[in-house]
Amino acid sequence: MTSDQIADYLTRIRNAIKAKHIIVNIPKSNIKKEITKLLYKNGYIKNYKFYDKENIIKIALKYNNKTKESAIVNLKRISKPGLRKYSKIKSLPSVINGLGIAVLSTSKGILSDKEAKKDNIGGEILCYIY
Repeated sequence: MTSDQIADYLTRIRNAIKAKHIIVNIPKSNIKKEITKLLYKNGYIKNYKFYDKENIIKIALKYNNKTKESAIVNLKRISKPGLRKYSKIKSLPSVINGLGIAVLSTSKGILSDKEAKKDNIGGEILCYIY
């Protein structure tokens, strides 16, 4: 059991990308499920599947066919258990001038920075993905 589930999730994806794996298995939790759905919705992963009996998430990583580069260049944890980072709607970050996404935990659930701006809601900045 890890103390920071989101950091573990990001590290597993980062390590799988460095090793050029096609599929990565991650222990399942509700917040990881929501982040996975957000990654798929924004085109950072090819596909995903939740296995309830095995209690895992299988994520198919997305690579460029010609250059073999991953769709995910970097994953960065922002808010940590020892130091939470919150942002109001007016000061929501723009990751690489809008090319990446900031994943936020809001009162409406896990949202990207673009969705949070559209819904006019702030929250805890979990991570940056680009």
